Amino acid sequence: MAYDVAVLVGSLRKGSFSRAVADNLTALASDTLALRTVEIGELALYNPDLDGDAPPAAWTKFRGEVVGADAVLFVTPEYNRSVPGLLKNALDVGSRPYGKSIWQGKPAAIVSVSPGTLGAFGANHHLRQPLVFLDMPVMQQPEAYVSKVGDLLDKDGKLVSDDTRAFLKGFLAAFATWIGKHK
Repeated sequence: MAYDVAVLVGSLRKGSFSRAVADNLTALASDTLALRTVEIGELALYNPDLDGDAPPAAWTKFRGEVVGADAVLFVTPEYNRSVPGLLKNALDVGSRPYGKSIWQGKPAAIVSVSPGTLGAFGANHHLRQPLVFLDMPVMQQPEAYVSKVGDLLDKDGKLVSDDTRAFLKGFLAAFATWIGKHK
């Protein structure tokens, strides 16, 4: 049986490199991982005043889609040396109301992407900080910083680099092992 992995993409941009990489990861996943993207673009900014008896429908849907997952894979660009606001907002929405976090104990991994040469190193490491607080064991190795991502994808968003494809397959295999250790 495959592990059910919720994939959160930290970009809303049409033609997003992060979305393309997430789609490629889904296609590369072995039969031990069932990756499914959970959309976060419709989540209203977290406001505790809205989290009463009838929270926003998008929050309820999102929480329901993630709570049953065995693990979470984050695929994100870097904005200003950190994570995009919509990804941080998804963490906040999922961590509330207090005592009902959907994240607690879920194994996690991060793939950060950038058209530049640093591979979104800052976003990757900034994301790890709240994940530790949320009690999500985050895979340490291998780390996945995909730099010059625009050169690795064709016009349809498919990987053109055999080396990157092999690296991502190895990353997913390590993630499956990580999930097994922490599930």
